[in-house]
Amino acid sequence: MCRKDVRQTEAYFDNSATTKPCAEAAAAAEKAIKEVWGNPSSLHRSGMAADDLLTLSRERISARLNCSPDEIYFTSGGTESNNTALRGAALRLKKQGNKIVSTAVEHPSVYETLSDLEKEGFEVIRLKVDGEGKISEDDLFSAVDEKTVLVSIMAVNNETGSVQPVQAAKRAVARAHSPALIHCDAVQAFGKMPLKPSSLGVDLMSISAHKIHGIKGAGALYIRKGVKIAPLVFGGEQENKLRPGTQAMPAIAAFGAAAKALPDIEKELASAKELRDYMLSLFEKIGGIEINSPADALPFITNISVTGRRSEPMLSFLSEKGVYVSSGSACSKGKRSRVLSEMGLSSERLESPLRISFSRFTTKEEIDCLADALKQGIEYIRPSK
Repeated sequence: MCRKDVRQTEAYFDNSATTKPCAEAAAAAEKAIKEVWGNPSSLHRSGMAADDLLTLSRERISARLNCSPDEIYFTSGGTESNNTALRGAALRLKKQGNKIVSTAVEHPSVYETLSDLEKEGFEVIRLKVDGEGKISEDDLFSAVDEKTVLVSIMAVNNETGSVQPVQAAKRAVARAHSPALIHCDAVQAFGKMPLKPSSLGVDLMSISAHKIHGIKGAGALYIRKGVKIAPLVFGGEQENKLRPGTQAMPAIAAFGAAAKALPDIEKELASAKELRDYMLSLFEKIGGIEINSPADALPFITNISVTGRRSEPMLSFLSEKGVYVSSGSACSKGKRSRVLSEMGLSSERLESPLRISFSRFTTKEEIDCLADALKQGIEYIRPSK
């Protein structure tokens, strides 16, 4: 068991699923619950205090996303942001075309939404990826044409950390003289790599609070100024009528506080790369571990396969040792990874993937615990046939 003195030390490596709320986020949520609990749409003092907090939170998030506060629309999380962006854009532009271009390795909240739009008559092109989980820019340019109304490409894959060429989408749209809006699922990228929607050339971008040490229940959708999409729900003036309903202020306040608390991203990237390289050096010494993520993946996410040991018993063994990883996307509930399958991995590797995801609070001590527990697991778990 991974221990420090006589106490068990838990080593948490499932940060792509959710992160532990930081102290700043927890304090902001508590204050919103206890002190600033008014409805931000109310015109009395309590309501105005809540509205001031709403404005502050929006400003803090927009500052980290390098955009204007009025380009930030609050949602309940990344899944709602993705659904709103995709359906809202497709429905708004359906008179101009019916083609949508995306990738075969998107998060389920994008992939399944596009499947639903297919049933409604849209043609969805899902670009294939290579062995590193990346799409080809040539394929992207070939797929986008004058009938394309939406292009959706994730910034960072949630299972492998592969970084996609999002910037190429704008060039593809321009060359095809397409009316398409460009959407980017940046849930795994926000707070971990430099992001500026205008530099990427995207019109819509999804982010989430609980991936950056906020609390669950808040997300945001960036919508470039001047862009209009169709709302999915109706009933009020909140969020400029795009997402009506009383805002979840404790979660939003925590989101703003977590965004403000983000450290220098370039320094964090360097630190994460150092930790990732240290971890891979330990894995090389153990042997029997294959790396599924590309060398240039976002260093916060590493996907591995433990040769001959199925994911489920290894996950259980590691959990008993106080080491927490996942086998893939938390939204897939243990199903074989569509992402790794699309990358063309062998059946053996598809049976044994583990996703290891860091946060800025990950330590070398935790990585030592992970490596030690993996080594024990390889020795303890009987190889699968």
